[in-house]
Amino acid sequence: MDSRPDSQVVGKHLLGPHVVGQRVVVRRLVPGETGPTGGPAFTDVLGTCTSWGEGTCVVAPESGPEVAIPIAEIVSGKPVPPRPSVRHRVSPREAEGHALVLWPHVERRSLGDWELRSDPAPVGRLLKRANSCLAMGDPGSSLAEAEQEVRAFYASRDRAVLLQVETDSAVEAHFLAAGWSVVEGGSAHFQIASLSRTARLLRTVTTWGPTDDPEGDVDGMQITEDGPRLELTITVDGEVMASARAGISGDWMGIHAFGVVPQLRRRGVARRMIAELVDRAAEQGVTTLWLHVEVDNAPALALYESLGFSTHHSLAYLSPPS
Repeated sequence: MDSRPDSQVVGKHLLGPHVVGQRVVVRRLVPGETGPTGGPAFTDVLGTCTSWGEGTCVVAPESGPEVAIPIAEIVSGKPVPPRPSVRHRVSPREAEGHALVLWPHVERRSLGDWELRSDPAPVGRLLKRANSCLAMGDPGSSLAEAEQEVRAFYASRDRAVLLQVETDSAVEAHFLAAGWSVVEGGSAHFQIASLSRTARLLRTVTTWGPTDDPEGDVDGMQITEDGPRLELTITVDGEVMASARAGISGDWMGIHAFGVVPQLRRRGVARRMIAELVDRAAEQGVTTLWLHVEVDNAPALALYESLGFSTHHSLAYLSPPS
């Protein structure tokens, strides 16, 4: 019986034809070479298994040519989780930075990685995202000094002080410990999706038909463009019943202010709207879709999950003690 650890016994692995197409790590024996301890030499290969058969396992690394490994030389190996997509490796700060294309007139001031934001001429209610400090990353000073800068900025503009923070981050922990509180109704998930995948999942969406709204006459969708910003509306008997805004920043498109009146819900209206925005985005070279959805909005989360969205990070807004 071989007394060597399993990691050094040829054939002790979890690989086989079933891992073709999966990401795997393979440890193989290097015949004729001696390892640093005087025993056999081994080398590891990480990549996608593209073939298994006729005594050979073929692995395609993330870079470089495929590696053909004799199965008889495999010491150990197993499937490993897929590497996060490029869009998931973007930092929360960078991801959130795509938002302000939606509000071009917002005043912005950098504070290290942080960004102070204030809308000088808001229409309607103040939007938290456009009137808060994006407090993600390094402010370039101590958090106490950064807090004073934030307070002074909003005081000089007669605005309430708000911080937009990543949930469970060190910044959030610091300010909660200092007596700041989470703003009710502001916690959200930042969700992202591959445009190509969402487009595939939307292929069953058809054009708007006259029988889709038995209670009124659907005048159809209308979409207007203002540079990188889009606004989509659906009217019934001349009244706006659904609307959404979108903004394109680089190859990312964010969807904002998405709303459908209750009587038009559960009829595929939201999917049709997203399909229209995806078509426009694809024409402009967009590869990544993103949106904010409140953490307790289960129907919206289910819809976006069905369209390929997943949570990149979660966020909250904090207000200072009175």
